[in-house]
Amino acid sequence: MAAQLPLPSDADETAEPLSTADDPEATEASTTADDKPVRPPAPTFKVSTFLLTFLFILGLWMIFSTSTRDGVATTFGLGLAPLIGFGHNYLLGTMFAAAVIEMLLTAIAYNWTTDWVKAAKVQSWSAAFRKVQMAAVKSGKKDRVEALKPHQAELTKLSGEVSIAQLKGMAVTWFLVIAIYTWVGLFIAASTDTVVSLGGAQINLLAPLHPLPIPVWFLLFTLYTVPLSLVFRRLLKHYALRRYEAAHGLATPAAIGAAGPGA
Repeated sequence: MAAQLPLPSDADETAEPLSTADDPEATEASTTADDKPVRPPAPTFKVSTFLLTFLFILGLWMIFSTSTRDGVATTFGLGLAPLIGFGHNYLLGTMFAAAVIEMLLTAIAYNWTTDWVKAAKVQSWSAAFRKVQMAAVKSGKKDRVEALKPHQAELTKLSGEVSIAQLKGMAVTWFLVIAIYTWVGLFIAASTDTVVSLGGAQINLLAPLHPLPIPVWFLLFTLYTVPLSLVFRRLLKHYALRRYEAAHGLATPAAIGAAGPGA
């Protein structure tokens, strides 16, 4: 009876591996492969990163260069003046409309760069971690404190990522605030009548606000922008969290943080 030949899998397992010492070509190829440094992957070009960096640098330059600041503001005015200028007849209305546009755009940019779900998770985990950490410190057991250090490092990393994402949104905010504030000032200065009725009193918007060396319009415009910013950002954040809750079957924002890192 003829001897049964081994199956291919058996032959692969029983066969002795080829030694590179017996094969000079294999030895040379292995040495070359080992000696060749591994190059890190080339960074990919991101249009969003380029745009945010450009706006941040441009906004910074606008602070020190009056001509650049006025030039950018004038460019904005090509669209804003026909839209909300009202023929220089309703300066307070123009200021309010400009504040709405400015804060809406900055809120959208802030919402675009910020992962509200991740921010909510990190905030919830931070609160829970502080309780556990305080309990470990009060117990006086060093092993419990040491066991928390890896978790603290991971939490610090996540918190940093959230903060960096929010700073990206600040690049757009930085640029828009400077540009639109400048346009409002130029628009009011170009008006023939800068006196408005406010609370029964006649106020010149270009008059300095004593004892501060700033015009009245600057304070009024700021009083418009600050609450509008809070409202728009809160609405967009609420919308983002509600979309996540609906997609994952969560009932409350607090449940997002309790869902864990993999949620």
